Amino acid sequence: MEKQAELPKIWCVGVAVCAASYTFDRLFSYIAMQEIPAGCRVVVPFGKGNAKRVGIVLSCAEQAAQPEQQLKPVLAVVDKQPILSPEMLDLVFWLKEMTFCTYYDAVRTILPAGMQVQLVETISLAEPQPDCPLTDAEAHLLFFLRGAKTKQEFRRILADADTQGKKIVDTLVQKGFLLRQETVKEKTHGQTGIKMLRMAVPPDEVPPVTKTQQKLVRILQETGAVSEKEACYLSGVTTAVAKKLVQNGVVESYTVKPPLHTYAASGQTCQPADIVLSAEQQAVYDRMVAALGEGMHCFLLHGVTGSGKTSVFIRLIDTVVQRGKQVILLVPEIALTPQIVEQFYQLFGNIVAVIHSELSLGQRSETWRSIASGAVKIIIGTRSAVFAPVQNLGLIVVDEEGERTYKSDSAPRYHAISVAKKRCQTHHCPLLLASATPSVESYYFAKRGIYTLLEMHQRYNQTPLPHVEVVDMQEERTLGKEGMFSETLAQALWDNLESGSQSLLLLNRRGYHTIISCASCNQPVYCPNCSIPMTYHKVNNSLMCHYCGHTQDMVETCPSCGGKHLRKMGFGTQRLEEELRLIVPEARILRMDADTTMSRYAYEERFQEFRQGKYDIMLGTQMIGKGLDFPNVTLVGVLSVDKALYAGDFRSYERTFSLITQVVGRGGRGEKAGRAILQTSMPEHYVLRLAAQQAYPAFYEQEIALRRQLIFPPICDICVVGFTGMREPDVRTAAMHTADVLKDQIRKTGFSYPIWVLEPVPCVYGRINGKYRYQLVIKCKNTKPYRDLIHAVLTEAGADRSFARVHLYADMNGDVGI
Repeated sequence: MEKQAELPKIWCVGVAVCAASYTFDRLFSYIAMQEIPAGCRVVVPFGKGNAKRVGIVLSCAEQAAQPEQQLKPVLAVVDKQPILSPEMLDLVFWLKEMTFCTYYDAVRTILPAGMQVQLVETISLAEPQPDCPLTDAEAHLLFFLRGAKTKQEFRRILADADTQGKKIVDTLVQKGFLLRQETVKEKTHGQTGIKMLRMAVPPDEVPPVTKTQQKLVRILQETGAVSEKEACYLSGVTTAVAKKLVQNGVVESYTVKPPLHTYAASGQTCQPADIVLSAEQQAVYDRMVAALGEGMHCFLLHGVTGSGKTSVFIRLIDTVVQRGKQVILLVPEIALTPQIVEQFYQLFGNIVAVIHSELSLGQRSETWRSIASGAVKIIIGTRSAVFAPVQNLGLIVVDEEGERTYKSDSAPRYHAISVAKKRCQTHHCPLLLASATPSVESYYFAKRGIYTLLEMHQRYNQTPLPHVEVVDMQEERTLGKEGMFSETLAQALWDNLESGSQSLLLLNRRGYHTIISCASCNQPVYCPNCSIPMTYHKVNNSLMCHYCGHTQDMVETCPSCGGKHLRKMGFGTQRLEEELRLIVPEARILRMDADTTMSRYAYEERFQEFRQGKYDIMLGTQMIGKGLDFPNVTLVGVLSVDKALYAGDFRSYERTFSLITQVVGRGGRGEKAGRAILQTSMPEHYVLRLAAQQAYPAFYEQEIALRRQLIFPPICDICVVGFTGMREPDVRTAAMHTADVLKDQIRKTGFSYPIWVLEPVPCVYGRINGKYRYQLVIKCKNTKPYRDLIHAVLTEAGADRSFARVHLYADMNGDVGI
């Protein structure tokens, strides 16, 4: 009897495919002739046209026989070893359920951008095929391709082909005259540094250029070498203008490659054990050390500004590292990263790594691999650092835990603290949240015993909190005082300058004038893409939208009525700087806002210069308000903070209180006493009054009572279903239809849990970047029954082809009303 031939082994793999929409996102089954471990990326055919897509294997099972349904094969395996650990694979499924994202959205977020891959298509000439006839169009295109003298010319001919031309390319490939190859490349390819611009010709040899090009030329002649991004912003032109000047030989373009480890050169210069803790700090440290190795538990450290929370972090992190574990320290802003990372490098040396969005793709990839190998023990970074591939996690610390920057506003819409909790549960280690102004949610959980509350009431070395004065700007106006500075603040700036101390001024609006309004019809000049007034920037005499980035020349007539009388109203940091130079002309002033910190290392350089005493006054937006330590700052001024109270979100009081409390706390952190001056038109408002007193517990009692009454978090959770599209009628109809789908789902499934559904309404900013925006607000609980309901609604509503051009998404506990 003949022995039956052994059938080859077959594996069925579940692949998460990139660019799959939420409505049909699932694990797609493919056949593989080899075992492909979960966590490996693959290339697969997808859809009716079998377009090649990159995907990642999330499941793999051996098949005893050929599956009944005809499955497509895996075309190529990108990775020899899985790039995602079992923990990260589990996190992919968790993110999909908790944040209503696709599988590949979760993968894309966990992997650093530099490690993500893309399919690159290349077309080249093949050997001649004499027996194969060609049409006139095919012969014509082939003639030009064969005549191309350079690769660039060859690619340009292909790129210029229209739809019909691309079909001709396809037939030439089929007939064997052209060869098409697709390769998988990491996105780090070509990411070598910062693109810089400088003049290539002397000023008297500049050839005739257009008016638009003259703007860029003038900036480069004034500033010398500058990054392309900054040069284009300052001149109000696009990168296409810069490219044209480079092609014409007027401007020279070159690349500066930043060091991969900015802080590593200094090395370890002191020891963590040298830090002496106060009695309060020691008590917090001892309690946290006792919790190490006892499993996951969440602690909330509430310490006044200047109480020395960072010193506690350092001693605690040192203890964890000495036990052979890794630590993740999250900070809310890139602006805080240089200062704290430099301090940690001095204490711990090169076992420290930094992760934030301003790193190049190459830096992110190298850092990711160093962490995964275990060479790095301490990871410091912003929100995305919570996904660092640590293998032996011993602690996560979240500094300034109440900051909104820890919440992602694009898919997957996760909160870094929620991810941190998940990771600490996996590794059975504690989570430490810390802030002088904790979020209302965290303090609520601490008061109920869900978190353990740790407190530090005194500043380190018993230095007092700054004395706060509240100045009524309405009273100043009645006395005939104009301008942005009260008499009290102006005199204080003079006194501080004469005493050799430094000052800090906060104004949370950049630009020069915040609104340009018509004197005839009273209409502001709106951004053409957004329902938001443009901001005037004097440095380049242009109008800019701070939401979509649109820039245009200053208008001379009203776009609404054609009126020629335009009023410039409001003030931003640029105008504040100008007026400040009139008040204290001898002062050296440093302005810090998004307009002056474009380059990758601007934060580090400017803050270091201020710390070294090269400037007397720093003025800026909220980026200077939190977490920074400048011992010689004794005066803090807060200007025009009233508008933040009415930002259209139920968290506006909380954010205003936090901003004022934190920026006031920047003063008096050295040997000299601090003073803060708060300018406001509402001096009796309880939020401002309590912030001036640094009275967080009293503010919390007021805020939690208000949220109980209105049923807002943390009393419940809020799911915002958002709708965006180019046509407002489509967006509005889709929002109404989704509300009906939600009500039908509740009826059909017999959903019996408490739920409040508000009618769909436009967002406060109803149009941003050309897209209209509506929202449907659902008050619920973030539990599986509610998430299943929302998932069913998104799937059903999203599958309706009537609204194919409307994008909808769900955001649990995101911003409401913005």
